[in-house]
Amino acid sequence: MAVELRRVVLLGNPNVGKSALFGALTGLHVNVSNYPGTTVEVSRGTLPGGIEVLDSPGLNSLAGGSEDERVAAAVVRELRDTKGGVVLQVADAKNLRRALLITFQLGQLGVPTVLALNMADEAEERGIRVDASALADSVGVPVVATVATTRRGVEQVRAALPHARPPANHLPIAPDAAIDIGRWLDGHEVHPAHVARYHAALLGCADRIARRVTSAPAIPTQPALRTLGRIAVHPVWGWPILAAVLGAMFLVVGLLGAQVLVDLLEERLFGGLVSPFVVSLASLLPWRLLGDLIAGPYGLVTMGLSYGLAIVLPIVTTFFLAFALLEDSGYLPRLAVMADRGFRLLGLNGKAVLPMVLGLGCDTMATLTTRILPTRKERILATLLLALGIPCSAQLGVILAMLSAVPPLFGFVWAGAVATVMLVVGLIAARVLPGERGAFLVELPPLRRPSLENVLAKTAARVEWYLKEALPLFLVGTLALFVLDRTGALAAVIRLGEPIVVTALGLPAEASAAFLIGFLRRDFAATRLFDMSRHGALTDAQTVVAMVTITLFIPCVANVLVIAKERGARASAVIAAVVFPVAILGGMAARLVLAVLGIGG
Repeated sequence: MAVELRRVVLLGNPNVGKSALFGALTGLHVNVSNYPGTTVEVSRGTLPGGIEVLDSPGLNSLAGGSEDERVAAAVVRELRDTKGGVVLQVADAKNLRRALLITFQLGQLGVPTVLALNMADEAEERGIRVDASALADSVGVPVVATVATTRRGVEQVRAALPHARPPANHLPIAPDAAIDIGRWLDGHEVHPAHVARYHAALLGCADRIARRVTSAPAIPTQPALRTLGRIAVHPVWGWPILAAVLGAMFLVVGLLGAQVLVDLLEERLFGGLVSPFVVSLASLLPWRLLGDLIAGPYGLVTMGLSYGLAIVLPIVTTFFLAFALLEDSGYLPRLAVMADRGFRLLGLNGKAVLPMVLGLGCDTMATLTTRILPTRKERILATLLLALGIPCSAQLGVILAMLSAVPPLFGFVWAGAVATVMLVVGLIAARVLPGERGAFLVELPPLRRPSLENVLAKTAARVEWYLKEALPLFLVGTLALFVLDRTGALAAVIRLGEPIVVTALGLPAEASAAFLIGFLRRDFAATRLFDMSRHGALTDAQTVVAMVTITLFIPCVANVLVIAKERGARASAVIAAVVFPVAILGGMAARLVLAVLGIGG
């Protein structure tokens, strides 16, 4: 009997392609990445006929404890009593066992379900075959094999949704292991040891069914990639691979983006054509103030657009491209494994590297993604470290560009200073904050050749985000400098900043303007410092000190607001109060190290 569809909720483990399938079903773009933690809030779309579609965060159990698992469980709780509500459970065809645990829980709740075996192409490449018909008979729901990135099986999923049925309730387990999942969703507490027994019992049922309907490969396919995937997490050989990855990213961003493309756009296009043309037009205006606003030293075109389009855009575009390649290859979860030991010193585990890596794209989104961490202590620690020392894509791109212009030793001083400050702050915070560290579990997808179409789509989407979200703030920052300059306040700010900027950090007084605007956008401040460095206003040593300070500087206004929303106004104020003086102390420490090394002139 067909269900009268009104709402469809996509549910499934992390890293199974829920967001990709959501986009294929609804035609909406959602950030699609080959690592857990991409979806941190519920995304909404519609199917023909006005049917609402929700994309929920990844979860491993409806009885999970992390914030994103609780968000997904809350969506299911709401759906349980909704007429016409259906769950589209998205599973990794290569790992049926862990998906069936959720299927059984949906059976306990009696929620109509369709099971999509996604990433079927990867399973086939590895020689894994799942008998969809036998699986459907075993769990009692429609089962469809899909490849969301190529839209394979998408129409079959749409056709199956009206025929969703509650999964068979596979609970041949001892009474002391059973949990009433409905009462759990309604807020009744259960002892963690009981939850562990419950999960173990369900996984035993899942094992039996998975073995019955799945055939394993006789010979592993793509042995080179499988071998490389194992080496990438090796405690010894994984580090040279990590160094090679970081080196390749530095070459792409620091050389191609910051030198070749910036020279082409900033020197030749804007410097040779656009700016002279705009200056000549502005000189014809009868109002000198308006002409200066457009084409003066702090002009919207000659500074704002020049910074945003000619300097930062080529840098962030090459960074987005390199980052998308890492995402689509499946390397980022391996980075989490490699980072686990170091993060344990900070009261975190390797899973925290995922928000940190996302922070290299956008600290604001990464702060939301800290919800994947299981304990409050870890979420606060990760938020603090994100705000302190993780530069967003635009800022990092500019920093890499600045590093490419100084001798390698200066780059090591920058990296060492930032890493040391984060380590010290993390060690102190880990011991001050109450609470425990959660367990480290991360799914390792197969290492694969990146899809050019997917990489280009991600890069284009992020460039679009930059143009819509960041570029306007460059213009706002330029306008603020123009107003401060015209009113004489900029000179006053520079004088006020001299004790810190000149005396403590050893930088030119004009750098005060960059740090002032850093309260609005750190990347704008970094771009201003980069421009000073390129034109000889900063020595190599001053460039490094400026880089350390701006890397550790107060996060942008948007991130501060998100921190307040996620962690509370008090936590946001404490984090800001910690970050600002630490940034100044970090810059001073870098200056001292350079002086000790004899290169601090």
